[in-house]
Formats: sequence, structure tokens, C-alpha cells
Amino acid sequence: MKIHKYDTVIVGAGGAGMRAAIESTKRSRTAVLTKLYPTRSHTGAAQGGMAAALANVEEDNWEWHTFDTIKGGDYLVDQDAAEILAKEAIDSVLDLEKMGLPFNRTPDGTIDQRRFGGHSRNHGEAPVRRSCYAADRTGHMILQTLYQNCVKEGVEFFNEFYVLDQLIADVDGVKTSVGVVAYELATGEIHVFQAKAVIYASGGCGKFFKVTSNAHP
Repeated sequence: MKIHKYDTVIVGAGGAGMRAAIESTKRSRTAVLTKLYPTRSHTGAAQGGMAAALANVEEDNWEWHTFDTIKGGDYLVDQDAAEILAKEAIDSVLDLEKMGLPFNRTPDGTIDQRRFGGHSRNHGEAPVRRSCYAADRTGHMILQTLYQNCVKEGVEFFNEFYVLDQLIADVDGVKTSVGVVAYELATGEIHVFQAKAVIYASGGCGKFFKVTSNAHP
């Protein structure tokens, strides 16, 4: 059994996991554990684009995006979280652009946007062009861009490692996550990753729903 020590361990190397790794590696020694090679993660299946109220093509704003998100979730959505999502989506898309993601462009050079299901202006009045895209391979481009930046930042990847369990310890009377136990698929060996922080970005929540594009392992 091998023991590894890191400041931060991230479980999952899709869009969320690698974006978290880029931030955490600036402040701490970071390891990313993934059961696949990172650029094969399920984020690559996303085609249509990313919703962000950039208003590059027609009038739009984050409040309309927030309304669409809440309405799309049958008003069961955490409304504070929906507001954060809509506000921060704008900077998130611009961050990806600065990292080198090759978005489609308008004639004047800004990120192009197109219509997508559930995107409306003025609280449902009419469709709006809100989806930022890179042809029909947006998710693939997100993965490639994030992976290249992770390599640039020195993130350490453990590819084809399957996380089996979480390590819990009693720290000052509080049960705290202190790492994970993982299985190396290539060798069958067990690895223990000790960490001060564990981030789960393992996806799969789409399978809660009857109709989903999420893959079934």
C-alpha cells in the first residue's frame, strides 16, 4: 500500500475538477484523481455551449438568466445559488477565453452566442442568444483547454485511479475528512492519499433524472 501526502486532493478530472485544480494549485500542492484520462471525462460530451449573459449578440442580463434557471428547475432551485451561477457565468466564460479556449466569433471578434433551450429575455418574453460555443464540441474544447492549463500550473494527475473510500478523523472533536483511499486500475494496488482538503468533482448527478445525457458506467 502506497501513501501520498498532499494539501488538496480533487476527485474527478472533468471541467469542474480541473478548474478547481487550477485555482488550488496556486496556493497548495494539489493531486487530481480520475478513473479516466482527463480529456476523456464526461464534460467532453457537452456540445451546445455554455450559458452566460454576455449580451454580445443581443440584449441580455444575468437577472434574466437567473429567472430561466429557477423556472427550468420548477422553482425547486436554490435561488441564491442560481443568482451566483448567473452572475459568475460571465467571468467564467471570459476566464476560459483568456486560457485559450477557441470560441466561435462574431464578425467584430467577440464571443459568438446562439439560442439554446430555456434561454429567454425579459423573464420568458422571447428567446435570446445566450449560449457561448465552440462549434459543436464545446465540452471537448473546455477539457483540452483546462488540461493544458493544469499541466502548465504543475497539477499532479493520478489517471485511472478509482476512489473507494473517504478517510475521516476526529480533529478537535469534529469529524473531518483527511484524505481518500484509491484503487489503481492498472496494478490493483491500494493507495492512501492524505490531504488537508478533499474536493469532490465526480459528477453523475444528472442520473437522478429519468431523462439525461449523462453516461451510465
